[in-house]
Amino acid sequence: MTGRPVSRRRLLQKMTVGSLAVGAGLTSWRHMAQAEDVHWTYEGHGGPAEWGKLAPEFGACATGQRQSPIDLADAGLQAGPDLSLNWQPFAAAVENNGHTLQVAPTGDGPSALTLGGKIYKFLQFHFHHPSEHAVAGGRWPLEVHMVHKSDAGDLAVTGILFRPGRENGALGSVLAAAPRTKGKAALASPIDMTHFLPQSAATYRYAGSLTTPPCSQIVTWNVFIDPTELSAGQIDAFAALYPNDARPVQPLNRRFVLNDDASQ
Repeated sequence: MTGRPVSRRRLLQKMTVGSLAVGAGLTSWRHMAQAEDVHWTYEGHGGPAEWGKLAPEFGACATGQRQSPIDLADAGLQAGPDLSLNWQPFAAAVENNGHTLQVAPTGDGPSALTLGGKIYKFLQFHFHHPSEHAVAGGRWPLEVHMVHKSDAGDLAVTGILFRPGRENGALGSVLAAAPRTKGKAALASPIDMTHFLPQSAATYRYAGSLTTPPCSQIVTWNVFIDPTELSAGQIDAFAALYPNDARPVQPLNRRFVLNDDASQ
């Protein structure tokens, strides 16, 4: 498969999803690397309620006004900037990093995302159980985040939700190779991220942040509305590793959330 393009309808009217501070993006990207040296968790001491106090560079976790994840239920119907995915199969390794399973290319790859004419190069994808984004208070069993970075340092992340159903082959290859403790292992064959995509290209879109420390507010989020299927066994396999690696829902504050699905 050569990649699955996803296009969007023209804007119905002018409306910004939210501005991103590009200069701050470069600094925040360095803070992401520093975050690896600070112990944080999803529960108890060092959990989400304390993230903003664990290190100076984590301040946005407590004071930021554009934090993620959010509840997407109140999204307004409107087309957003054109989105195009150029995802190619790539050789990869999966890392159990103590917070999630993260998959990244083992070499240079051509995969990228174009949003509103701006190109973001694919970096890695990782999972959260249960889903971090909610809809009317409900969460799906799993969510995958595909992280892309522009030359300016800001991020575009696609979120894909999963519901119980048929086994997902791409997820199966990740789970089969994943170390059960902290460590890294190569996938047996190249992975094709298009196998995670739902049938519908409709998305929710909003300006937000990383959902882990340092919670930098440099992310344009595109969360697919329709979920993709995975098996109950796959849910259980990930949950055995990470029973809860989802940040609580954050306040929307004065942001717009857009929804380009005309059927909603």
